[in-house]
Amino acid sequence: MGPLDLLNYLLNFAAPALFVGLLLALLAPLLYRKVPLAHGLRAQVAINFVAGLVALVGGLVFFGRDGKMLSYAAMVLACAASQWWAMRR
Repeated sequence: MGPLDLLNYLLNFAAPALFVGLLLALLAPLLYRKVPLAHGLRAQVAINFVAGLVALVGGLVFFGRDGKMLSYAAMVLACAASQWWAMRR
């Protein structure tokens, strides 16, 4: 695997976590009336992205391959839990 192929793989591996993290951070003010602990949108996206990426890496280590639906379900749950944690007060 060449360096460009590796970069393409890593970007495609992280893209779902970034998308879900961004979507949750954008939709959270519509669903919750509380002011988040992480006040900036970038901070919320970053927290959700890291939580989702950790879940995806955990799924990759556990299953030994990428793209399992259980890994994506764990990513959604991890992002939701991190958004809930960021919105609590």
